Amino acid sequence: MTGWERVVRSSDEPRLYDELASWWPLLSAPADYAGEAVLYGDLLRGACVEPPRTLLELGSGGGNTASHLKQDFELTLVDPSPGMLAVSRALNPECTHIEGDMRTLRLERVFDTVFVHDAIMYMTTLDDLRQAMTTAFTHCRPGGAALFVPDHVREGFQPSTSHGGHDDGRRGLRYLEWSWDPDPGDTTFLVDYAFLLRDADGSVRGEQDRHVEGLFARDEWLRLLTEAGFAASTHPLALPDEPELSIEAFVGRRHGPA
Repeated sequence: MTGWERVVRSSDEPRLYDELASWWPLLSAPADYAGEAVLYGDLLRGACVEPPRTLLELGSGGGNTASHLKQDFELTLVDPSPGMLAVSRALNPECTHIEGDMRTLRLERVFDTVFVHDAIMYMTTLDDLRQAMTTAFTHCRPGGAALFVPDHVREGFQPSTSHGGHDDGRRGLRYLEWSWDPDPGDTTFLVDYAFLLRDADGSVRGEQDRHVEGLFARDEWLRLLTEAGFAASTHPLALPDEPELSIEAFVGRRHGPA
């Protein structure tokens, strides 16, 4: 899985979304999201009473998934990080960008669909997750649908490592990602990153970053979606670019006419 379209949801913000945000395009390429964006669009269209036009993305990050979804939807992109919003604006200038927290955002309008990619991983408590789902329900038009795509549910989590990166002229980035769970009894796990950053002058420096992410059981996802007001369902997905990996998407349908 691409696994990098992430947005922090705490006051202890990882460096990736703050001082290192300008490096995002060298860490996560928009082209890597093309196949999975098709899956997400199809799920949203299939869940709506009428063909959807507007989409609110909560935790839009650098805008990589949005760069594909904007072909079929009118997008409003919300993220708490000014640095990541700047990256997304450069990639998606035709989209509306708003700084905000998915737990507390209130825009006083509704959308045909609401989408939350792996930014939802930064909900580290059940209350955080409940608030994000309430925000999605509040902004979802009756007859519309919300889609949540976490990296992991509790039942499928396994420690893992991955690596990658990109070059752009003389600048380049390489990363090592290590996901592990020091306490399986709580609702979080850790993702530690090591970055090697090559500047235009050829100098290379190393940086480290730790992310605390949420981990919840499938039944908890479905229960909270139902409590928020959605008709909830789960959909296993195999990602086109990485068929050896599977993820679990959660769809919430909001009853009523479109």
